[in-house]
Amino acid sequence: MARYIGLFRVAVSVNNLQQMLNEVLASCNFDVIYETGDYLMAREIPGRVAFNQLVVVEVLIDKTTATDREVRMKFVIKNEELPLQVDNHCRQVFNQVSEAISTSHHWKLIEAVAG
Repeated sequence: MARYIGLFRVAVSVNNLQQMLNEVLASCNFDVIYETGDYLMAREIPGRVAFNQLVVVEVLIDKTTATDREVRMKFVIKNEELPLQVDNHCRQVFNQVSEAISTSHHWKLIEAVAG
């Protein structure tokens, strides 16, 4: 199973974050399938790759440290594909989502750590 993790700290109000995340993920070809106040799960829209390559994004919003001005988020991007190549589909999607978060006009990126 391919799995990539990104930690992001952005300057935005936690009250507006869910809707903005939905828009950013939609721009990356994801459909939100589940969300609560501090968790969001989205699935890649089928059609471009094989079923086992479809990527799931889980976003954990750290509300314990969130303020009106900044929020920390942990992104877990994974699929069932074995990561036999460095540049596999899951890695490409991880790079695309990371770029979308970093350059989004909805917030200002303060810190990003990819793992």
